Amino acid sequence: MAQSDFLYPENPRRRQEVNRLHQQLLDCLSDSFHVTNKLTGVLNTHLGCRLTFIEMKRDGTIKENCDIIIQAVIKIQKELQKVDEALKDKLEPTLYRKLQDIKERETEKIAIVQKVISVILGEATSAASAVAVKLVGSNVTSGIINKLVTVLANIGTSLLGSIGVAVLGLGIDMIIRAILGAVEKTQLQTAIRSYEKHLVEFKAASERYHHAITEVTSAVMKS
Repeated sequence: MAQSDFLYPENPRRRQEVNRLHQQLLDCLSDSFHVTNKLTGVLNTHLGCRLTFIEMKRDGTIKENCDIIIQAVIKIQKELQKVDEALKDKLEPTLYRKLQDIKERETEKIAIVQKVISVILGEATSAASAVAVKLVGSNVTSGIINKLVTVLANIGTSLLGSIGVAVLGLGIDMIIRAILGAVEKTQLQTAIRSYEKHLVEFKAASERYHHAITEVTSAVMKS
């Protein structure tokens, strides 16, 4: 099959665009693994969690790798839910509501958590209180994490899900061949447009996730 059959005829610019988008996907996946492991380390160190670090499955599909991140994030969310429930149980209702109030100063929230964190964790550290406030007392952060999970799930169930991660480093011809293995040539244009849509959403969600967790680690360093 001629190379022109792999993508739009006489459209070399489009071939380069697809190559660029695939590399961005790989970059976003790698970054999401890295940031999730960074968050795991913070929770294990400061909140006494026993979460497992994750690793990209280089011989797996995009869906398999999306699922690895999703499962890790779900476990993180469960641990944060435990902390949230403990705070709700130990704090007076008015103080707990202050933790959820976006208008309340962060320093005040940390002071509130500091009152009961030793009862919850067995010891009291300013870093633990800062982590709890950033992750448990922030609807913004939880919303960002939920959005990442949704985007990853959508990518996994899309046409992209069946493409192997390893193919991303094998050149444009292998990428297009992988896509064509899942759809008819007449559907390729639609498939590429769908691919672009998912990648735009993934990149935005990944960047927000990275920024949010960086804020958490920065708060720990300042504590």
